[in-house]
Parts: sequence; C-alpha cells; structure tokens
Amino acid sequence: MDRNVVKVLLGAWERPDFRAGLQHLIDLDEVTSLLAALAVDDHDDEVRRRSMELLRSALETAEIRRAVLLLIETDDIRHSLVTAISDNLADRPGLASSVRSALDDPAVRTETREALESPKIRALLWKVAEDEFRGHRLTLVGQVTLLLVRHRPARRLVWALKRHGVIRELRRKAAPS
Repeated sequence: MDRNVVKVLLGAWERPDFRAGLQHLIDLDEVTSLLAALAVDDHDDEVRRRSMELLRSALETAEIRRAVLLLIETDDIRHSLVTAISDNLADRPGLASSVRSALDDPAVRTETREALESPKIRALLWKVAEDEFRGHRLTLVGQVTLLLVRHRPARRLVWALKRHGVIRELRRKAAPS
C-alpha cells in the first residue's frame, strides 16, 4: 500500500469521532498497529496480507463501509486522498486530473456508494485487488462486462467516471519515463 495513502488513512484514523463510531465493530489497537506498520517503507508481505484482510472485512461490514465512504465526503480527507493519488500518478497527469475531478463530484461519490452496496461489485473489486496483491494482472473483461450488463449501479458509476474522463485516461498508456 502506498505511503501517501497510508498517511491519509492515519489522518482519518486520528479523528476521535471516526474511531468512536467504529470501536464496537473492530479492534482499534489492531488497526492502529497495522497502520503504523504500513507507514514504514519496509513492511513485509504479512503486513500487506493483514491489511488486505482488514480492508476486506471492513468493506463487507455495512457500518464500516458507510463510515469510510462518509470520510470521502469530508473535504480535507478527500483532498488528501486526491493528493496521494496524484502523487502516485505523476507519470499519468491526465488520469490524476480525471480522478480528482471525479472524486470532487458529489454525483460520482453517490454512485460509488450505491455501487459498493452490491455484493457482486465488491467481490469483483476484491478479485482485482487480490490479483494485484499477488502480482497477477489478469484481465477481468468478461466479468466486468457481465457485471455492467446485470447491475444498474455499476453502469451508472462507469458513466459517471466516463463523464470525467477517467475511462479515457485509463485506456491511455503511461508516459515514458
């Protein structure tokens, strides 16, 4: 996990109201130690695996999922996240700009929340994340196509992202270094 994203997560984690809202759902000490481990440059695969497990259980727990998505509605957290994404996409400024535009659009954030309510969409996202974690870059075109055909929230989210140029920029190759 990228250090800039971890910094954003640590910032969110420091909010007492956020932690208080989650304390009955997760082990706060475990999350704190995991975030601290992720913040250092040389974290091992075990730390990454634990973070993936924690993120997966968080995404599957409706209260946690909604609490995290509400954080994106908070301007300072959203702007910090956009900055972290932009830093990671320095070689793709068009994509960074389109993602920034999409995240700043309340309609896109609404579509994202609605799409993440679908267990099938969450399962597909986890497949992509797990494949990335394992170093596999499998194409999931068939699964994505089927998902888009069957799930209206997924289609609406894709159209919202397309309006901001995210889809176009994802198709472009990264600029040569």
